[in-house]
Amino acid sequence: MTLGAWDLALYAGALAVLFLTPGPVWVGLIARSLSGGFQAAWPLALGVVVGDVLWSLLAIFGVTWILSIYGGFLGVLKWVAAGIFLLMGALVIRAADKSIGTDNRLTRPGMWAGFLAGLAVILGNPKAVLFYMGMLPGFFDLTRLTAWDVLIIVVLSMIVPLLGNLTMALFIDRARRMVSSPDALRRMNLIAGALLICVGLIIPLT
Repeated sequence: MTLGAWDLALYAGALAVLFLTPGPVWVGLIARSLSGGFQAAWPLALGVVVGDVLWSLLAIFGVTWILSIYGGFLGVLKWVAAGIFLLMGALVIRAADKSIGTDNRLTRPGMWAGFLAGLAVILGNPKAVLFYMGMLPGFFDLTRLTAWDVLIIVVLSMIVPLLGNLTMALFIDRARRMVSSPDALRRMNLIAGALLICVGLIIPLT
């Protein structure tokens, strides 16, 4: 295994920050938990996990193939990752007062509908696309990854968002008050935006 504890901790922290940024997954979890309890929400969380795995694997193997052709691409990706984090953080802070939109397709009843809704949300989520395809290569040297390294990255990509989503589903009443309160939502967006900027500043130093 070539990955260090600091690299993994930084990546896990970035995943946690990504989860803390309110978006359609939050809305889907809240709506499904309110309509059917935890049993209605966990299939959506599993659907999100599948999408996270797909994006992380596509980023690892897709970018590794590019690096095999263009060797200097990795250095560029690290700065791209830092820039995207800084941009995302600034945009989140700028939109701190905006409410989260809803999508009725996320609240359709049924376990299979919940799973497909979670998968659709993560595959079509711009944050996830930017994170995995644009930023994951900034955390690791993809040309040196072993099979164990890939497994650990995929497991982290699964576990961190899953724990966050399941915890939110369990404590949905508190999450609902937080998201529905403009002041609380603004504070959450400001904190998430600041953390994204911090990660963007740290990446070039690693």
